Amino acid sequence: MPDLIVSLVDPKSLDSIMNMPMRLLIEGMESRSLRTIRPDQIPPSRQFDVDLEGEVLEWIDENPSLDVDYSLREQNIPTENKLELLLLMCHWASSVEWRCWDARLFLYLEPSLDYEVKSTESFLSPSLWKDFSTAISSYDRSSFVESVVMDWMSRRESLGETMDPSSDPRILPTMESHQIISGSLFDIIEGSRLEGNSILLGREYLEARSWHLGDRTLEDIIG
Repeated sequence: MPDLIVSLVDPKSLDSIMNMPMRLLIEGMESRSLRTIRPDQIPPSRQFDVDLEGEVLEWIDENPSLDVDYSLREQNIPTENKLELLLLMCHWASSVEWRCWDARLFLYLEPSLDYEVKSTESFLSPSLWKDFSTAISSYDRSSFVESVVMDWMSRRESLGETMDPSSDPRILPTMESHQIISGSLFDIIEGSRLEGNSILLGREYLEARSWHLGDRTLEDIIG
């Protein structure tokens, strides 16, 4: 299954680009001048400026009936087409993008929740992420990372797996990976909770209408 993607979206940046007439959007993407309205990048990574500029301009070429004097929301084009551009705009307004495969998501979320995650489909539920955000609000970064590592160690031991690095040379690199990835996740959730940024939630190859921004689907947002 494709990686789950969690991004931190700056509402002001998104509003700015969503309310922009298509003419200014096209000019800004072609001249690269809209890079100034992207939020500052934070670790570990996000989609590159040049890649998103190319995707937006490709979308423009594929929608020749656009009225360049109006914003995306005002366009008289199919909703599915609007959603494709809205998703690109969300990526543009993101300060960070975090990707993870499902098996690891159980490790990172379940230790802080007071219930078991029933299926991988639950990872696309905004309510689960709201519960997770509330649950880790009492942690600091190091405590959260430690809880993830301790849970991972406990799961290994319950399966009869060794925790001796001399017996399994992958243990220390795997532990370090869990520390880095879980720490990045904590930073994103904390950034959403404390700074008022929105969580963009979806999967690679997932149709745009099924992505969530906060507790709303993109389809709800575009109307």
